[in-house]
Amino acid sequence: MPDDAPAPLPAPAPRAGGPTADAAPAFAERLWPGPGGWVLVGAVVVMVTVVLVPLGSVAAVLGLLTGALLAAVGVVLLTPRVEVRSGELLAGPAHVPLELLGEARVLAGEELRHALGPGLDARAYLCLRGWVRTAVRVELCDPQDPTPYWVVSTRRPEQLVAALRAGR
Repeated sequence: MPDDAPAPLPAPAPRAGGPTADAAPAFAERLWPGPGGWVLVGAVVVMVTVVLVPLGSVAAVLGLLTGALLAAVGVVLLTPRVEVRSGELLAGPAHVPLELLGEARVLAGEELRHALGPGLDARAYLCLRGWVRTAVRVELCDPQDPTPYWVVSTRRPEQLVAALRAGR
């Protein structure tokens, strides 16, 4: 290589506190609201519009458009991601390295109800959405972390458990 040629750029370093942005996830899911949630969002937008009708049709139309935009942005921002990527489990804003995880198991039906009710440890990390009827419980094996386990909502629990096992 000639002396005046630019040196090749180094590979991008991982972001501090998170996975690399370009790594393909082994598992990825957004916990979007179900049909009932979208109906509720629409109903709130319509109610705001109806409240503005006495102020005039222009105010009602602007309220409708503004309410719809704000509702859409709110749903997108409040919908968590669940991913297994770059050696980490990400659930909402939290992430943990896969090597610190123990056994993962599917929770559904009565077992999920018990795990979130009488069987819940108050120190557990929860990434839950009420419209998702299945979850995965993942034990944490970090002696420095007081969190005993995570319970993460997912519509594809078997695939999440398989991705966690494959990543360890």
